[in-house]
Amino acid sequence: MRLTHFTNYALRMLQYAALRDGEVSRVADIAQIHRASVHHMIKVANMLGRAGYLKTLRGRSGGIRLAKPAHEITVGEIVRITEAPLELAECFNAESNTCPLIGICNLSRTWHRALAAFLEVLDGVTVADLAANRGELMERLMLPPDFDPDDGPDAIPDPV
Repeated sequence: MRLTHFTNYALRMLQYAALRDGEVSRVADIAQIHRASVHHMIKVANMLGRAGYLKTLRGRSGGIRLAKPAHEITVGEIVRITEAPLELAECFNAESNTCPLIGICNLSRTWHRALAAFLEVLDGVTVADLAANRGELMERLMLPPDFDPDDGPDAIPDPV
C-alpha cells in the first residue's frame, strides 16, 4: 500500500502542531520545512480544520494549532479520512467491481485482512506518539535566526 503525499503532509502538519504545544504555527513555515507547496499545505490545513483536528486562525498573526489533544488523534483516523475510500483492489468497491470471483476469492479476503491489520496498527499510534521524541525533532527542524519562509526551499538547512 502506498499513501498519498496529502496523507503524509496531514500527519506531518499534525506532528508539527503537536511539537509546538498549543502555539500558533504558520502553514507557510510547515510547507517550507517539509519542502512542500504552500498551496498544497493550505489544502491540507483546511481539510484538517474542517474535520476538527486543527483550529485555523485567520489574519496577520494567524495560522494553525491542534483543535484537540494530540493523544486523542490516531494516525489510523487521519489515514481513513485522507485516503478515503481505502480500496486496495477492485473488489473493495461493490458498485464498480467487475471481478467474477467476488465472494469466493481468497485473494480478496487476504486484501481485506491485510487492510484491517494495517489500520489496526495505525489506530494504536497517536499524534502525541509521533511527537514523542520532541527534542530530536525540534533540533532537526531548528531554523536559522534569519529564516524567512518566503525565501523558498533553499532557505532550510539540509538535515545533518
